Amino acid sequence: MARRQAADYDEKRELITKEAAKLFAKKGFDGASVSDLAAACNTSKSLIYHYYASKETILFDVMNGHINLLINVTNDLSKSQSSPEDLFHKLARELMRRYIGAASNQKVLLYELDNLPLAERREIIKKQRKIIAFTEELLAKAAPEKIDHARLRSHVMLFFGMLNWTHNWFRPSGAVSRDDIANMAASTTLKALES
Repeated sequence: MARRQAADYDEKRELITKEAAKLFAKKGFDGASVSDLAAACNTSKSLIYHYYASKETILFDVMNGHINLLINVTNDLSKSQSSPEDLFHKLARELMRRYIGAASNQKVLLYELDNLPLAERREIIKKQRKIIAFTEELLAKAAPEKIDHARLRSHVMLFFGMLNWTHNWFRPSGAVSRDDIANMAASTTLKALES
């Protein structure tokens, strides 16, 4: 007879991925052991393996859960009737809202991709490319007369460079708000199209 799934199965997996994100962000994937994760979750190593087959599957869930939140932003914005400029600013704000409070997940997504098995790595990269393509298309629509298509991808990557690394320095309690930072990044990118 197959073993029944516990009523709190999803909650336990969520706790494991939450603690794994913090641990992987702090120690790196290679530096963090399943024993470390079990201690952080106040449970046993064998129970971690009850919920996850390997450390790599945990890493994938950490990354995939985070990037799905970012994909949802682009999916929601693609239905909007706002002007491309307004949508570009909204994209920046919505991405920043997903980054703040999820700094560990963002850091893991940025630094640990090479530790995923190839199939899972390709899945994450495919989602990253979808976000980049959406942003590129939106930016092209925001200033079609100013776009140098040869440089468009560079503008998009610089935009993400501004936002993606805020986990290193942004403080929500600081003088500049999360939305202000997002608007600065969007405005800087739109302005750069003129040069």
